[in-house]
Amino acid sequence: MMKKPTLLDRIKGRKAGTLKAWEERPFWTLEDFRSPFLGALGADRERIENNFAGYVQGAYKKNGAVFACMAARQMVFCEARFLWTRFTDGRRGDLFFAKELEILETPWPGGTTGDLLAHMIQDADLAGNAFLTLADDDGNYGSAAKGPTRRVVRMRPDQVEMLLGSHSGDLQALDTKIIAFVYKPAGGHQEVTLLPSEVAHFSPVPDPVARFRGMSWLTPVLREIESDSSATLHKKNFFDHAAVPNIAVKFDRDTSEEDFDEFVQKFKENHQGAMNAYKTLFLMGGADVTPLTMDFKALDFANIVGKGESRIAAAAGVPASWVGFSESLQGSGLNSQGVYAAARRRFADGTMRPLWRQAAATLQQLLTPPAGARLWYDDRDIAFLREDSKDRAEIFKTEMATISQGIMAGFEPEAVIAAARDYDVTELANSHSGLVSVQMQSTRVPDPAADKAREDAELFEVQARAAAALAGSGRFTPESVAEAVAAGDISLLKEAEMPTVQPGLPGGQPQDKEPAQEPDNQKPGGAGDDRNSA
Repeated sequence: MMKKPTLLDRIKGRKAGTLKAWEERPFWTLEDFRSPFLGALGADRERIENNFAGYVQGAYKKNGAVFACMAARQMVFCEARFLWTRFTDGRRGDLFFAKELEILETPWPGGTTGDLLAHMIQDADLAGNAFLTLADDDGNYGSAAKGPTRRVVRMRPDQVEMLLGSHSGDLQALDTKIIAFVYKPAGGHQEVTLLPSEVAHFSPVPDPVARFRGMSWLTPVLREIESDSSATLHKKNFFDHAAVPNIAVKFDRDTSEEDFDEFVQKFKENHQGAMNAYKTLFLMGGADVTPLTMDFKALDFANIVGKGESRIAAAAGVPASWVGFSESLQGSGLNSQGVYAAARRRFADGTMRPLWRQAAATLQQLLTPPAGARLWYDDRDIAFLREDSKDRAEIFKTEMATISQGIMAGFEPEAVIAAARDYDVTELANSHSGLVSVQMQSTRVPDPAADKAREDAELFEVQARAAAALAGSGRFTPESVAEAVAAGDISLLKEAEMPTVQPGLPGGQPQDKEPAQEPDNQKPGGAGDDRNSA
């Protein structure tokens, strides 16, 4: 019975020229490469070929619209950093740093995280795929790379092949998977075979006709890129050859060939080229000028170019107004309140954040994460994502009001802060302190006996104050006061007997006995009365 070939046997067999069913055709073949300006339709056409070198030469290096979009993506993408996090019940926790991340902070001598991300986004934009692995100065690659010289290395996308395998041997079966990455550097250098766990494969846009490789966003807009390059060439030829619309010069039929050649030579010297634009044209000998083409305004040249630029920006996921394309800068749309801010948020939320998440998952292949941790991106220090000061103040004010209301409602401060941070009200579950309202009164279980005692005490206090007030007035007898207060019936009050008071006496002192009789000599007509002494 024939022994089933192992993975190593398959890789060796592939190198020896056998087991062809296990290999996939390279994504881009240099044998099929043609100059981007020498397409199948002739040398006068500009056509970007479907390979990495063609995209670089024909699009990235020679088309301003493509370069602007790629530069916009790269400048923001490179600002992110990476930290570890843990997910609990599907929710992300705090970010933290660990020693394993040092290789991303300095991926190679003199390199930074931004440099690493720049290579990743460039390869992904141009080739649809970016491939990274580890290496050291001792010639080890992948998981075998060790020591202080261990670093991240980029593999050029058009020099990488993915080997596919299936348990059934049918590469169309559902269990087909990548069994190895083969790096084939140009110039006949040694090939390197790496396992899937040793390669970080970044492919943001999947190719719908392939299982594992990605597709460049430039592919759907190749026609737009070709048209934009043609428009640029047309503009260049316009200024190089005439600087005015092309014209036809008619001569009299009797003009000799020598006169014709002399006239053409002098005409080119004096009127051809941008430096000779707008000079007065003088003709003689029956020559007549007839325009053959329309000018840029008649051609609506700016509108045509602007439409193509906008479609390129849309494919890149970059707002045309942020890149600065002419069509998006016309009219009042850009000046409308919030239009630029909305475009910026769309670029950040719809383009950059998905790319950062995919990059984090890709780079984790090269690291050994702490227990239960996952690699995540940190965007807190990215200036492009910061709102303006007014928006930040409003957001902070709203969040603080929410936190304050939650705490005053009796929830634990830590739970309220976490819920406000994550916008998840479920984090408040089981975190109530048992205190409510501003006074934070206790929400205890009612006690009828205690409530009755409290009510009796309050009633006694009221009754005591009432009895003291009534008794102090002196109008009612003490016995009736006590009886009326206890019964709560004022009709039981009885007035006390008041002593007789002599009018005119100080303090109203009572008269206890009859007033003393005046002496006789003080009575009218008595001995002591001067009126009777005569």
